[in-house]
Amino acid sequence: MAEVLRYRDDEPADEPAVTLDAFLDQPDATSVRIEAGEDVRRLVPVLDRLRLVEIDFPRFRDGRGYSSARILREAGYTGEIKAVGDVLLDQLLFMRRCGFDSFAPDHPIDPAAAERAMSIFPAVYQQAADGLTPVWAKRHG
Repeated sequence: MAEVLRYRDDEPADEPAVTLDAFLDQPDATSVRIEAGEDVRRLVPVLDRLRLVEIDFPRFRDGRGYSSARILREAGYTGEIKAVGDVLLDQLLFMRRCGFDSFAPDHPIDPAAAERAMSIFPAVYQQAADGLTPVWAKRHG
């Protein structure tokens, strides 16, 4: 997954993300926006037509979006998952570990600071959706 930091003004002009219910009702839709509390498992039968999943973070302390990203990655989704909303610099590394590829924060984050934040820990200790090998697995095969 490439490091991508985008802002709301950088949104592509192609198909906008639609609500979960609208996505499931529109067989030609390829982008969906998941609001906090929605059950992302409803997308599992249609993962093959998804291009983009935007997951909203209405407040930085609302962690339900982390679970949504992880569920999608564990179900086999390989397309883009974008965190949108109240996304903070300190969250980027953990969002990346859960499966997010891109970020559209409400408030600007310096790209250099974002790069440092995502590379601050050279080793990981748990398995996650990012596929990095934990230290214990390197040590004990």
